[in-house]
Amino acid sequence: MEYRYGSHSVYNIRYHFVFVTKYRYKVLRGDVGLKVRELIRQTCQAFEIEIIKGTVSGDHIHLFVSAPPVMAPSEIMRRIKGRSSAKIFESFPDLKRRYWGRHFWARGYFCVTSGELTEEMIKEYLEHHFEPKVDDNFKTED
Repeated sequence: MEYRYGSHSVYNIRYHFVFVTKYRYKVLRGDVGLKVRELIRQTCQAFEIEIIKGTVSGDHIHLFVSAPPVMAPSEIMRRIKGRSSAKIFESFPDLKRRYWGRHFWARGYFCVTSGELTEEMIKEYLEHHFEPKVDDNFKTED
């Protein structure tokens, strides 16, 4: 298991995100797709988000990232979508006609966490961590 280190933390927090273009227009091809990939890389680097794997499809993006514990998934998406949207319109002014509301990405996103430990492994570890004072699901040590 590969852990990342912060100034006061050790962590392995991974998210799989999927987000789509507004109206599911298939505009993430050619130069636009390459520019979006570059912008996402820059944003992730600026906020210490490591891209483990990613895919730019015609109308959506898949990102598998490792993020610091101080960043909520909603904050990660806000930064990635916000920065890339503004810069895409600067780089490709013709897209403004198609996206008249100045929103390049659809409002929502999909997010799921990924880790090395399963729920069962954690429960098993906690079950046998020490001899409990009280037999319940939130134990105390002597």
